[in-house]
Amino acid sequence: MKTDEVDVLVIGAGPSGCVSSAYLNKQNISVKVVEKTKFPRPVIGESFIPRVMDHFDEVDLLPAIKKAGFEKKWGARFIRKEETCLFDFSKKFGKGWDWTWQVPRAEFDHVVAKEVQRQGVDIEFEAEAVDVKFNGSDSITTIQDKAGNQKQIKAKFIIDSSGYGRVLPKLLNLDAPATVTGSSSIFTHTKDINRPTEGLDKTMITFEVLETKVWFWVIPFSNGITSLGVVGPTEFIENLSESGDSAKALRKIIRSSNHYTERFINNDFLFPPVIKKNYSCSVSKLYGDGFALTGNSSGFLDPVFSSGVAFATESGILAAKLITRQLKGEKVNWQKEYADYLKKGVDVFSTYVNEWYTGNLQTIFFHQPENPEVKKKVCAVLAGYVWNEKNPFVAKHHRAVESLAYAIENYNI
Repeated sequence: MKTDEVDVLVIGAGPSGCVSSAYLNKQNISVKVVEKTKFPRPVIGESFIPRVMDHFDEVDLLPAIKKAGFEKKWGARFIRKEETCLFDFSKKFGKGWDWTWQVPRAEFDHVVAKEVQRQGVDIEFEAEAVDVKFNGSDSITTIQDKAGNQKQIKAKFIIDSSGYGRVLPKLLNLDAPATVTGSSSIFTHTKDINRPTEGLDKTMITFEVLETKVWFWVIPFSNGITSLGVVGPTEFIENLSESGDSAKALRKIIRSSNHYTERFINNDFLFPPVIKKNYSCSVSKLYGDGFALTGNSSGFLDPVFSSGVAFATESGILAAKLITRQLKGEKVNWQKEYADYLKKGVDVFSTYVNEWYTGNLQTIFFHQPENPEVKKKVCAVLAGYVWNEKNPFVAKHHRAVESLAYAIENYNI
């Protein structure tokens, strides 16, 4: 069997794999990316948060992404019946990017992968990692193409950025219970023929609260297409779609909307709405001798605050930096510098996701009059700056949301 040899093998050509491989390539480290599918390919996760811009910028991906003309995202809107809460990323606590993008991921990922290839990274599409064997930190991975032909890739390190494919978690039995559980979704795209020509509804991503644990997303793209989806407890989604007709189920949600019924109820769907059950996932460890897990391969929280791609690129570029140091002979403390660091950020965001579903965060969002200082600090978290412990809503995240919601409800502060 043919065997290729590289310093680092990256599994998956999504944003995490592209950012990590682009960084390694710039450090003159030989890297190869294998991707199971052929791009462009559909994938969920169409709204970003500003923290992701730091990663794209560091590996020189911003010019190509800007040229593609995706819809800029300046903030996010949350609505509940007649109540509205609007977050503007330019009005957040601390430093950081004030905007990002909302994108059709099939097109976006294709743009990024082509730019990474242009920079010199070797990406092999329609190549699936089907087996891996470790000898210390060295590994031999068996790759199979769509025709069933196999070859091997010898590497000093593997970065698993395979997303929901979760290659190494499956091969190495690393799956673990998720920190956020019990939610599922139904989503599709539609040609937004009734989109307003001005105002927030033209471009603003919106999360509409239908019940405390059920919400509807609307994400407008620059190409006239809009992403529509509903998230709720798995039992709710199963009951909603029990007839097996996902389109009928999603139309029922649109009909129950206080804001979007007229705009979308008669629209055709561009593909049959996809049902994704119990999407949250986690792993027992994020790294091992000769490998690191990044992006959705290492876990996924919840789509409510669009954190998925930011955590994917955060972990991807961090893994690449640590591998670079290690290959240059430095000793790397993977537990402290990788696992503990990422866990700190994920823990903060997990608090906000969980408190959204308890209703505590919704109490804060929709309380009037608004407290501008509190809103700035919460906005910084939603922008992805969850390692800035100067922000008390980061440093004391376990207590801050619950305590403030309690004070609002009991003392109307």
